[in-house]
Amino acid sequence: MTIAASPDQNETPNSNSSAADAAGAFSTGRRVFVIGATGTIGRATVRSLVERKYEVVCLTRAHAGPGGTMDRSAIAELLSGATVRIGDPTDPSSLMADGLAGESFDAVISCLASRTGRPGDAWAIDYRAHMGALAVAKDARIPQFILLSAICVQKPRLEFQKAKLAFEKELVNSGLTYSIVRPTAFFKSLSGQIDRVMKGKPFLLFGDGKLTACKPISDADLGSYLAECLLDETRHNRVLPIGGPGEAITPRQQGEAIFELLGLQPRFRHVPVKLLEAIIAALSFLGKVSPALADKAELARIGRYYATESMLVFDHATAAYDAAATPSTGDDTLFDHYRTLIDGETEMERGDHSVF
Repeated sequence: MTIAASPDQNETPNSNSSAADAAGAFSTGRRVFVIGATGTIGRATVRSLVERKYEVVCLTRAHAGPGGTMDRSAIAELLSGATVRIGDPTDPSSLMADGLAGESFDAVISCLASRTGRPGDAWAIDYRAHMGALAVAKDARIPQFILLSAICVQKPRLEFQKAKLAFEKELVNSGLTYSIVRPTAFFKSLSGQIDRVMKGKPFLLFGDGKLTACKPISDADLGSYLAECLLDETRHNRVLPIGGPGEAITPRQQGEAIFELLGLQPRFRHVPVKLLEAIIAALSFLGKVSPALADKAELARIGRYYATESMLVFDHATAAYDAAATPSTGDDTLFDHYRTLIDGETEMERGDHSVF
C-alpha cells in the first residue's frame, strides 16, 4: 500500500568543504529508496533529501516508531514530502513488491538498525535484513547504497558490532557504489540525565568522568551528511567516520554544562567501572540457564562498552582514540541542544534505543 505524503578508508575530508557544498546542490529527478525512515535519524535524512528535491520513497511497517505507536497517517505526516509505502523492510520480497514496486531508483539509503543490541535482534536486523536489502538492490540494478553504521565497530566486542561489520564487508564487496557512514554519539544518547538533574539528583559518572570522549552529532546534521553522500564522489566507496562540530566532550563536561544551564552547583556521583564488571559476571553466569538473563548480560556489556570506550576515530597504530582525526560536520552543538531541552523548546525522544 502506498501513502502519498504531503509536500576502504577511515578518514574523510571535513564536510564543510566546497566539494560537500557542491554535493548539497538541488538534484531534481533522482530517486532514492529509504529504509529505517521512521527513526529520528531516518526522519532527518528524509527531510534533507526532500529539501534537496530528490524523489524519496520510504518503506515502513503499518505501525512504526517506539512501541509501534505511529499509524499510517502519522507516518505520512512525519515523512512529509516523501512517498510512504507500507510493508516489511526486513523482508526481501516485501522490499521488492511493496517498496520498489517495479520502479527504478538511483540509490538506497538505510538508516535501519537493531533496537536493542541483543544478539538475536542484531543479527536479524543489522546483518540479515541488510543482506536482503542489498540483494534486492542488486537485482533491481540500483547502483548506489548508503549505509548508516556506527563508529563503535572499530573495536568490535559486542554482537551488534560484529553484525554491522559483517554486513559492511558484504557491502564493500558488492560491486555497488557505497558509502558507509559511522557517526559518533547522538544527542539523544547524551541527554538522558537532564531530567534526573532537574529533579535534584546528582549526575552519574563512570570513574572520574574523563574515561571517554565523543564529538556529538545532531540528527539534522547527520541527515544532511547522509544525503550529501549521494553526489559527493569524495565520499563514494569510503568508510566515513563523522562527528559534530567543536572539540571532543567528556561525560564530566556534559554534566557540568547541564548544571550551568540550570544555574545549579555541580553534583556528581561516581560509579566504579568494576561494579559493571560484577553485574556482567553475575548475569553471564545466570544466563547459562536463562536466555532472558543472557540478554541482560549483553545489555550490561553494551553499557560497559559505552562507559569505557570513546566514540572517536581509533588509531590502531597507537592503540588510542584520536579526536583530531575524527572529522566534523554541521553547526548544531550538544550544549545548544541541552538548552532547548531545558527551556522546553524541544522534547527528548529516546524510545526503543534508550540503552544507547
